Amino acid sequence: MKNGARPYISARGLYKSFGGRPVLQGVDFDVYEGETLVILGGSGQGKSVILRHLNGLVAPDRGEVLIDGRSLSGLGENQLYDVRRKVAMVFQLGALFDSETVYGNISYPLREHAGLGEAAVAARVAELLAMVDLEGIERLYPAELSGGMKKRVALARAIALEPRAVLYDEPTTGLDPIVTMHINELIRSLQRRLGFTSVVVTHDLRSAFAVGDRFALLDQGRIRFSGTAEQVRTTDDRLMREFLRAAF
Repeated sequence: MKNGARPYISARGLYKSFGGRPVLQGVDFDVYEGETLVILGGSGQGKSVILRHLNGLVAPDRGEVLIDGRSLSGLGENQLYDVRRKVAMVFQLGALFDSETVYGNISYPLREHAGLGEAAVAARVAELLAMVDLEGIERLYPAELSGGMKKRVALARAIALEPRAVLYDEPTTGLDPIVTMHINELIRSLQRRLGFTSVVVTHDLRSAFAVGDRFALLDQGRIRFSGTAEQVRTTDDRLMREFLRAAF
């Protein structure tokens, strides 16, 4: 936690089941303003389910999520829209519109919600592409992009409305090691440059150390370990140590 920071995102006692199968069984954590929390865990543990609770895409069976001190419980769709402007998500596969160009994808939230004229939209799209090191590709379609480029375009779209927090669902899945390194560097540099709060879900501990300030390990529906990079390296927690051995 940074000195003087307060939680921007909090999860309190989250329970969630699907088809009678428990996934989350009492999840608690805080994410402090301006930090990056990495949620680790094996496949099928519910990491992405947690992420979707944090901007109201999924509602808990019990418990609550608080954004900037405001509970999401009981909010209507219009109120959740305001939350999602502040808490953007970068989906695992990018979720780009295949029928739209890069320009069309990134300009979509600007056209829908920012009330900008066409010249201002074009300038903002160019600015966002520069932030993710993809200048001049406005007219390309997603099918013409590499996996890493799609991730960058998705990130540019996510930060278009200047959110206060960004959620990343497995941001380096399917990428080769060099592209993975570049995506991790981009995530870290944007967080430092723009100052937003971040939550990254991953099973890749190398990527986690590259982007994270603190780490939370999800196991059997609960957070079983939470700490800094140094605490991860020195922990006696058996599962956390297994993650370390597998990664390094």
